[in-house]
Amino acid sequence: METKEKIVIKGGEFVIKETNFQDIFIPEEFDEEQMMIKKTCEDFLETEVTPYLDRIDNQEEGLMQSLLDKAGELGLLGVSIPEEFGGFGKNFNTSMLVTDAVGAGHSFAVSLSAHTGIGTLPILYYGNEEQKNKYIPKLSTGEFKAAYCLTEPNAGSDANSGRTTAKLNAEGTHYLINGQKMWITNGGFADVFIVFAKIDDDKNLSAFIVEKSFGGITMNPEEHKLGIKGSSTRQVFFNDCPVPKENLLSDRENGFKIAVNILNIGRIKLGAAAIGSSRKVVTQAIKYANERVQFKLPISKFGAIRYKLAEMATRNFAVESAAYRAGQNIDDAYDALIAEGMEPAKAKLKSTEQFAIECAILKVWGSEMLDYIVDEGVQIYGGMGYSAEAPMERSYRDSRINRIFEGTNEVNRLLIVDMLLKRALKGELDLMGPAQMVASELMAIPDFGEIEDTLFAAEKKIIRNLKKTGLMIAGAAVQKLMMTLQKEQEILMNIADIIGSVYVAESTLLRVEKLVHLKGEEKVSRQLDMASIFLHNTIDKVYLAGKEALYSFAEGDELKMMLVGLRRFTKAEPFNIKEARQRIAKELIDANQYCF
Repeated sequence: METKEKIVIKGGEFVIKETNFQDIFIPEEFDEEQMMIKKTCEDFLETEVTPYLDRIDNQEEGLMQSLLDKAGELGLLGVSIPEEFGGFGKNFNTSMLVTDAVGAGHSFAVSLSAHTGIGTLPILYYGNEEQKNKYIPKLSTGEFKAAYCLTEPNAGSDANSGRTTAKLNAEGTHYLINGQKMWITNGGFADVFIVFAKIDDDKNLSAFIVEKSFGGITMNPEEHKLGIKGSSTRQVFFNDCPVPKENLLSDRENGFKIAVNILNIGRIKLGAAAIGSSRKVVTQAIKYANERVQFKLPISKFGAIRYKLAEMATRNFAVESAAYRAGQNIDDAYDALIAEGMEPAKAKLKSTEQFAIECAILKVWGSEMLDYIVDEGVQIYGGMGYSAEAPMERSYRDSRINRIFEGTNEVNRLLIVDMLLKRALKGELDLMGPAQMVASELMAIPDFGEIEDTLFAAEKKIIRNLKKTGLMIAGAAVQKLMMTLQKEQEILMNIADIIGSVYVAESTLLRVEKLVHLKGEEKVSRQLDMASIFLHNTIDKVYLAGKEALYSFAEGDELKMMLVGLRRFTKAEPFNIKEARQRIAKELIDANQYCF
């Protein structure tokens, strides 16, 4: 097979460019060492976490801390931390794999992710050498546990409106921090807090590294939550908390930028965690469907159950395809920046920031995929699904927070479109050129030329047309609504649904195309089925979102013309989805587990 040179693409560029399957990474390409790291994570959950989920949810004194200590001993807290600070120095996609593998760990997964992500990375990426040398080695082993203090009672999605203050003392040696933070994961046992506060009358937040031992810190009792009951969640109060001035993290007023960039990483990692959690639920549902007998047959024999199992597996496979595609894009961007001479910590941030659009997509589609899967898992278990004696009840409750964590899904949908349009205005992405070409195409005679008779030719044409739908609607909305578009949140979310759905569908298709080239069509026939099912589901979603958006702002002949375009761009040959789902379900049921 001829190998093409890998092209480093820009974030968001998928909207206007076609990607070659050779330029993406698929999870089947992880090497032996990476799979050993994944196996270590899975074994850790099996021996140290899953048998004790009730004890963890009851917040048994010291249990979560001891689990983080054990994870630290295995190196699971330092996978992406440079070797000079006691970590393994692995790339971004390997850290994604760890997050995926640990994702099935319920409350433990939340505590570990908060520690290794938002608790540690601000220091690793924004700290000076003295700060990194002081804190990162202890954070990578678990000697120090970390928490992140951003949210306040009146500052959630609008994080920069926080009222926590920092004032330099008369001696000029310490900042005195005063304020209240809430929903602080790991708050009850953290040794180190990343705290966001405004110095004097600054407009923007600054960030501080605050040790619990500094004093002036009090807490409310543990929050009683719907799910993730085992993760410590506290309100934290700072009362003249003295923080040495050398513990200011990065530059003054750089806190909001730190928060945004660290959240980009948190978003895509949440998508990865959702994959691991979903995979476990699918396996549990398959096993139960094979064991549960009704009308003298295992319920896995019934079409309604087989539909659910196949759809659950398909959605998980699709989001997984997108997650590791984006993770590798981040790694490739990082390598390119390093080659240009950029300092590693800055390159890590810049590469993730470059793919902030994809990070937001993975957060939304991952969390909603997990919600769908746990809901169907409860349904397959029937009455037992509602019982705390069976595993689905916990999975159902624990999944719900993910649509709120790391910025709500509504905020992330708005961000997807906002970031795309801002990059277009800056000239970083040429959206208007392709959008104008689509507008011209609507006026021309439709192309009824025959599609090339090669594998994926028809599917790739569909993907191209679905992208045209997004460009047509976004271009028309920008032209029609101009400056008021940012207030039209429903329309923006329609556009985000189109863009995100197409990204995940394209990622799935590219993964399967690569698998065909690696293994041959016959060996990946079920993956071909999944790609086709997900693509046809996406066509319907795009059509509905497009129609709703057009009805919201277009009228008269313009509306009629664009509706004709919408129907043209969402047209596909018939495909028997039922039979494809049956084939997928059979393979799952025969394997008695998620097997893709």
